[in-house]
Amino acid sequence: MTGRRAFAAVPRGLPRRFPRISGLRVRLVVAFTLVAVAGTLTTGALTFREARTGVLKQSQDAVVKQFRDHVNTLAPGFGSAHDQVTMDVFADEVARVGRSQGWRVLVTYQELRATSTAGDDFSELTPELARATSERAAAVFQRVARGERTVLVVGLPVTYASDAPANRRLSGLTVFLVVPQREEQAYVDALVPAVQRAVLPALGLAVVLALLAARGVLRPVRALRRAAGSMAEGRFDTRLAVHGTDELADLSRTFNETASALDRSVAELRRMEARARAFAADVSHELRTPLAAMSAVTEVLDEDARHLDPDTATAVRLISQETVKLSRLVDDLMEVSRFDAGAAELRADEIDLAESLRRTLASRGWADTVETDLPPPDALRVRADPRRLDVVVANLVANALRHGAAPVRVRLYAAPGGAGEEGGAAPGRAVVEVTDQGPGIPPDVLPYVFERFYKSDTARTRTEGSGLGLAIARENVRLHGGTLRAANRPGGGAVFTVDIPVGAVDTTSAGPSDEEGPV
Repeated sequence: MTGRRAFAAVPRGLPRRFPRISGLRVRLVVAFTLVAVAGTLTTGALTFREARTGVLKQSQDAVVKQFRDHVNTLAPGFGSAHDQVTMDVFADEVARVGRSQGWRVLVTYQELRATSTAGDDFSELTPELARATSERAAAVFQRVARGERTVLVVGLPVTYASDAPANRRLSGLTVFLVVPQREEQAYVDALVPAVQRAVLPALGLAVVLALLAARGVLRPVRALRRAAGSMAEGRFDTRLAVHGTDELADLSRTFNETASALDRSVAELRRMEARARAFAADVSHELRTPLAAMSAVTEVLDEDARHLDPDTATAVRLISQETVKLSRLVDDLMEVSRFDAGAAELRADEIDLAESLRRTLASRGWADTVETDLPPPDALRVRADPRRLDVVVANLVANALRHGAAPVRVRLYAAPGGAGEEGGAAPGRAVVEVTDQGPGIPPDVLPYVFERFYKSDTARTRTEGSGLGLAIARENVRLHGGTLRAANRPGGGAVFTVDIPVGAVDTTSAGPSDEEGPV
């Protein structure tokens, strides 16, 4: 049951939101973590390398010094006569000093060869080391790996004594030393777990620091996102707290400055809009009294126009027509002002919608002009404001008669409500369609037909309408919780569709509409 309630909590038709692995937070955390891991591992590797090099260098320096000193001490006692026996003794004497360290000694002189260990082939001695020893008057060494063991091979040429070290001459006698590096390898092997024990805590600390750094960068970014969302909802007084002097702080200051400028601009626009609405309402209100008097006078003049001369009668009828138009315009402006001020009230009652449409057509003399397709009496009842529905239908039919072509048709039918937000059935809807057989609405005009004072033919500045009828009709439909759409029929002509719910509607005052143009 818990899982089903959690699933039903997501509104129908809205996509579920899952964490995006490509978000800025993930990328920053991954980047900081990779940098921290790379830095820690590199530091550990360099530390191990330096420690290993230090251990091996100290060992080889000690061995080379001890080997050179011992050879220099023994070499003068053997003279310059070298035979196999002498070289064997010399090799044994050199090896005796490092016996505990596993020294193996090879002595060569021309074609003679003597070893401290019988049958030793000295396979560790590489041709490169042998050649370097024969060409230089200094000790040469090389570490050679044999399987899992490593040995140090040292080559030392014996030179004749001279007052100037640079003038020493090679005697032809060469001594090679092979020393196993078991202890050094043990030291190096011991370094590996030691470095690992040091790297792992450092790696964990580096990752934590990376996460903290990413959080520090993301905190102002998240605050900026929330502030931008707040401004998108209309709260233009939103500001960010500025900390520090870095680039993010500069961004926060720039956002605050932009928000302040936008707040001032919006406030000024609202003041100007309020003044414009008040001005239109005041003007309309002030015009109603003189227009009422003028309408009474023009009615009297219309009755006596037949007794006047033709020119005077024509002028009287023109004044009467224009007075009626002006009165309608003032009434429309007053209605628009109530919509803009949020003072338009809906006095809803349960009515027979088909009968209401018949009365609208009959009261204006359209019963024989307009075709109807209406359900029988009491077949479709709705809660609605009959006065406002009368205004809607009258505006749509008048617009079809004025700009379309016969036959004009009014159709009423019930439509299913579909699925509700929680998966249940939504209330049914009543649909009113007003169609004609005219040329239709030009595609470039269609998005603007519900705008105030909009006229498709800009060259005709004076028409029978004020340009407010469709705008008022849409606002009245919106008060009922419905929609008003305009479109072109496939067979030609325009179609206006009113879609309102059958059930109860909100009868509170409604503010200005935020709806876009027709679809």
